[in-house]
Amino acid sequence: MPRGRSVQDTATLQMALVGYQIEKEKVEDKIRELQSRLKGKRVALSSAAGGKGDAAPKRVLSEAARNRIAAAQRKRWAEHRRRMAQGK
Repeated sequence: MPRGRSVQDTATLQMALVGYQIEKEKVEDKIRELQSRLKGKRVALSSAAGGKGDAAPKRVLSEAARNRIAAAQRKRWAEHRRRMAQGK
């Protein structure tokens, strides 16, 4: 009699795992839907195609905020280029 797990046991466990993962995604979608209702927002559900964080609404930045971010990035790049020029 062979010791250890048989091939059938492993296949059955793998199928069960896939089934439970699908059920988990369904439950997580329902949780997101309920949370969005509590916040007064409706969020489209993404069942199989989505990853983490899909239910979060997109952030909208003001033009002034975008300008500040762009200026800070230009400053960082200028500093980087200055350091690269000094190093060579």
